[in-house]
Amino acid sequence: MKRILSAALVVAATPALAQTAAPLPADQAAMKAHVMFLASDAMRGRDAGSGEYDIAAQYVASQFYAAGLRPMGDDGGYLQTVKLLGYKAASQGRMNWMPAGGAAQPLAFGTDYVIAANPAAAMTRLTAPVVFVGHGLEAPAYGLDAYRGVDVRGKIVAYIGGAPEGLPSEVAATFGGADARLRAAAAHGAVGAIALADLRAASRGAPSFSAAKAASGGERVTWATPAGTGGGGAPIPLLATLSPAGAARLFGARWRLVRQAGRMVKPVEAKGTLAVETATTFRPFASSNVVGMLPGSDPALAREVVVLSAHLDHVGVGTPVDGDAIYNGALDDAIGIASLIEEAKRFKAAGTAPKRSILFLAVTAEEKGLVGSDWFVNHPPVPVADMVADVNLDMPVLTYPFEDMVAFGGDRSTLGPIIARATAALGVTLSPDPIPEMSIFVRSDHYNFVRKGVPSIFLWPGLKGPGKAAFETFMQRCYHRPCDDLSQPIRWDQGVRFVDANYRIAREIADAPDRPRWNRGDYFGTLYGGPIVK
Repeated sequence: MKRILSAALVVAATPALAQTAAPLPADQAAMKAHVMFLASDAMRGRDAGSGEYDIAAQYVASQFYAAGLRPMGDDGGYLQTVKLLGYKAASQGRMNWMPAGGAAQPLAFGTDYVIAANPAAAMTRLTAPVVFVGHGLEAPAYGLDAYRGVDVRGKIVAYIGGAPEGLPSEVAATFGGADARLRAAAAHGAVGAIALADLRAASRGAPSFSAAKAASGGERVTWATPAGTGGGGAPIPLLATLSPAGAARLFGARWRLVRQAGRMVKPVEAKGTLAVETATTFRPFASSNVVGMLPGSDPALAREVVVLSAHLDHVGVGTPVDGDAIYNGALDDAIGIASLIEEAKRFKAAGTAPKRSILFLAVTAEEKGLVGSDWFVNHPPVPVADMVADVNLDMPVLTYPFEDMVAFGGDRSTLGPIIARATAALGVTLSPDPIPEMSIFVRSDHYNFVRKGVPSIFLWPGLKGPGKAAFETFMQRCYHRPCDDLSQPIRWDQGVRFVDANYRIAREIADAPDRPRWNRGDYFGTLYGGPIVK
């Protein structure tokens, strides 16, 4: 209690609250008030696991209560505890290559390899043959089938990171990390994997060995299982990243075949076995999602749920910029949380409850890798099968009068026409993804719902007219920097328009006779087994 009181007193003295600008209309003032609190210096950047984040979560819970939402967290409250787990490599590990018919050859840390921490085990020991499987991906729709004609059971697979050329950006982003490769390898019986660095000529986004080396001692975050290890990850470990020199030690004369690998490549098996030993240390800590429900009114549809989400955390206190070390996170994503709260109040003021239930979700640890939303979909207060859609609000740049809106993922499901009608009612158009190279569709919390098969969108103000310059200015100057605070020229009238669009979208989804479905043949709907248009 002492800590909360002291933070409240600091907020009261914050210059942002002492501003004497001309009064705003009540709806704009309400939005600004939420951001003034959540993005104040007293919240110290709302880092997940910090005391200041906990205060912010209690604030959101109080606003959900005021909006008449039913608590859907733990123990009859609004807070859902998220058990987080920091993990990192405990040592440099060991790697020994044992060529067929030859003596064991130790590989050198930092020259030949860097170890990857294993979130699933404190100690990992493997000795197995190694097979190069190209990009290590399976996507028949795009001509990718790395495991055709190769047996990797009981073996370690070596793969090129990044994504092959020629894939749509959102699909490429799905394949860009290790997770898709590890799951594919596990499905074929592999016991572990290693990434091959500095093969960027064969793949966009492939890792460099220098980058892997620089990141090797850093902590990553996931959620914790009851056993105290990491949950939600792939079923086999990524063991290490090999440099070209390290990979050449394994493949010898066959390394030329690996280096020349293109989009389609035949597997190459190294002649010998690799012994790997790694150690991982764990740091458990906790944070909270905030969850409230507006129950539906239709006896036949009320069990179905429309999820509205935004992330509450930001990146905390970091490297000072112009003497300021607090990364306030006003647009990223205090204004998304403010929109969520005001949308809940809009539903309450409507007087008529929606037919389907609406679940309002403020998640933690988005900035640490979408961890809070991953916990939520794996520990849901209502069955995931009853979640008909997720509409996600993350970092709307509301510093200009927006002339259009963008719904990332809207063209993939029957949500698209609903969004088009809502934006038309505001007098703006619905535009396609203006920055496909950034792969936004797979980079925010809605994507964890997508991975459970739930049709989902990520809504933003569009970049027409003044939008492009305003967005680029924010990204270049204030994204994940201390100047993402209330000193920005935030247009609160545009915040009200943004809330209006969200309300219209959620209301139509909730009242529609049919639940949303993925479009027939959509890659993500098919990949994750969601409901498809018949």
